[in-house]
Amino acid sequence: MGKIQLEAMEFYAFHGHYTEEQIVGNKFLVDLTIETDMTMPADTDDLADALNYQSVYKLVKQEMGKKSRLLENIARRIIDVVYAEFSGIHKITITIRKMNPPIGGKMKSVAVTLTR
Repeated sequence: MGKIQLEAMEFYAFHGHYTEEQIVGNKFLVDLTIETDMTMPADTDDLADALNYQSVYKLVKQEMGKKSRLLENIARRIIDVVYAEFSGIHKITITIRKMNPPIGGKMKSVAVTLTR
């Protein structure tokens, strides 16, 4: 068993509960950890036997481009699409951070983490 970690993927997107957030947009950071069996790619040294993290990134980018009101919705969609696209995944954990959220005070970020 092993982990593939894509850390601090940065996206400018238009997610948020408030209409202004969906117009102005904001910066988001996404961390994704995938637990999978890495025995075969470790032995063969062949990308065809591995879970291609470049392909995973493209899926995350695609989902981040679709407007959502809640971070929970985005996280669930990303988990769903990664499970649908790749076999052999044992567990996925995703954290999505909205930078400088409009909460009426100074805050670096707010984050949601989901695991399945």
